[in-house]
Amino acid sequence: MSKIVIRNLTKTYSGGAVVALQDINLDIAANESVCVLGPSGCGKTTLLRIVDCLIGRDRGDVLIDKEPISRPRPDIAVVFQHFGLFPWKRLDENIAYGLELRGKTRDEIALAVDRYVTLIGLKGFEKSYPHQLSGGMQQRAGLARAMAINPAVLLMDEPFGALDAQTRELMQEELLRILETERKTMIFVTHSIDEAIVLGDRIVVMSCRPGRVRQIFSVDIPRPRKILTVRAHPTYIELRNAIWEMLKSEQEPIYSAERTHVAAQ
Repeated sequence: MSKIVIRNLTKTYSGGAVVALQDINLDIAANESVCVLGPSGCGKTTLLRIVDCLIGRDRGDVLIDKEPISRPRPDIAVVFQHFGLFPWKRLDENIAYGLELRGKTRDEIALAVDRYVTLIGLKGFEKSYPHQLSGGMQQRAGLARAMAINPAVLLMDEPFGALDAQTRELMQEELLRILETERKTMIFVTHSIDEAIVLGDRIVVMSCRPGRVRQIFSVDIPRPRKILTVRAHPTYIELRNAIWEMLKSEQEPIYSAERTHVAAQ
């Protein structure tokens, strides 16, 4: 049974002059990880913001557990690229923030904070402020804050995009490990084909604006996963090449325009 159902979703800006998303249809199963790829400006972040009711839509429906959504839900958490930690709060206070908003007791908050600090490997840093943590540690803290409220749906908007390559891979493996422990339904927006294959059960490739679902690829690589075993899997190169060719074709009008311009000169 589908956890998230998106039907005929359309979103415009500037009074309808700019079509960001057009007729998006997508079904996501419970505990499924779906990664979304596409050219810049194709509406990937807009899609996440609509699912979380941070912005409205012009047409279409979004249902979670068969219920139409019209306002933010407590069982949905978002992790953005820029960690969003409060600089004046310690690590434990940042993780506790969402729990406090939900009216949890002091004991419930303490137990949850301890659990997720341990889960993300930041034991001993509870009293540290964000500026005392590395970028990777800050992103772990942002992930812990999202996970601490025990969301059923996790929306990830390029959460590792600002990290260096090594830290990014470490965070990918961290997320794989956490999702094995804490099963969630996840939509993960990324520009990285490799990251999408490592993390996704399916990969949604979107067209350039207006954003449409161009094709959906299944990632037939068993779990649990490790980055190196994913890259060594027989289907990895074939899948990566197919997605790359599709993304490249979305950019061909730009390249063609550039060639035409050069030829005219």
